[in-house]
Amino acid sequence: MSESEAIRWEYETLCPPRDESQKEAEDPKAELNQLGAEGWEFVETIDYEGGGTKYLVFKRPAQSDEPV
Repeated sequence: MSESEAIRWEYETLCPPRDESQKEAEDPKAELNQLGAEGWEFVETIDYEGGGTKYLVFKRPAQSDEPV
């Protein structure tokens, strides 16, 4: 596959909702469904050292050849 044929990706992150104790406090289902409807696919989490999720990472094919 040549460079011009390679799929270009764009990325989005979502911070899980937290309460005052910094624990995950709410189900982010509505936000996840919105991202899915926009074509985003869940890829992985970025975690804090020592545990806990800092970011949820999503990707989708870039919509154009413009840099993202």
